Amino acid sequence: MLPDLLHKRSIAMIFEEASTRTRTSFEVAMTLLGGHGLYIRPGDIHLGKRETIGDTSIVISRMCDGIVIRALHYKDILDMAKYSAVPVINAMADDTNHPAQVLCDAFTMFEKIGKIKGINLAFVGDSSKIANVCRDLMLISSKLGINFYLASPREYQAEEEFLKQVYKNAELSGSKIAITEEPKEAVSQADFIYTDVWTWAGVEKDKEEVERRLRALRSYQVNSELMKKAPSHCKFMHCLPAKRGNEVTDEVIDSEQSIVFDQAENRLHTGVALLIAFVGKGMALSPVERERRENKYAAEIGRILQKIS
Repeated sequence: MLPDLLHKRSIAMIFEEASTRTRTSFEVAMTLLGGHGLYIRPGDIHLGKRETIGDTSIVISRMCDGIVIRALHYKDILDMAKYSAVPVINAMADDTNHPAQVLCDAFTMFEKIGKIKGINLAFVGDSSKIANVCRDLMLISSKLGINFYLASPREYQAEEEFLKQVYKNAELSGSKIAITEEPKEAVSQADFIYTDVWTWAGVEKDKEEVERRLRALRSYQVNSELMKKAPSHCKFMHCLPAKRGNEVTDEVIDSEQSIVFDQAENRLHTGVALLIAFVGKGMALSPVERERRENKYAAEIGRILQKIS
């Protein structure tokens, strides 16, 4: 049972698109912590239309203790944070990133293998500009010392400008970054194999682009044959939702090697951590209670850092 660390606190949960894991995890996390998550659906407010994002942000931050936002464009999240007087958590930008997801992924890998630095993560599929999960996985891997092996068709590989930051991070953390067009090569040393969908809602409006993607990525499907090319202890990961039969087969996603549902559940646990870290910061506590909690959590954080370093 979690303590009511966010007792009587409220967050506004602004979602420009429908969501399963992200919405559920943050809303349940607020309930577990004694607070309230206010879900704001597409069309419920005048976000950037009849009212500027800045005005919306100012109003909401006068009523709520935090904002969780999933937006179509990363710039809208930046604008929300610019004008907000309370913490703003990025719950995904369709055109750029998904930091809450990859934080969960790093935690899941640590949970399964007991360390972070030096583990081998292989991503098979699209790594182009719209592949937000893949790209954030590359960034967090390069920061944490995770060896990242990417298999993408040349036309859907991450561009050099983005990779410059990844390589710069890797020099500091000691992680190895390897990019290939051959999936079997990428997974040969993998502790974890990760994939994501090949088409998104925006892409699916263009039938020709969908066909191009399916042709280019067909040989990048994670199936039982590809899993056999990885070490026997290798686990399969997917951020979900999955398009079964495209990027992954039923045989793999439902296998004992698959940890996708553990991964999905961990969105709740990392959501709790994010809310405590940002929304719970600066809560009014007595000096004695504050010291007690700080000592308790500092000791736990120290134990975890000692394990992963």
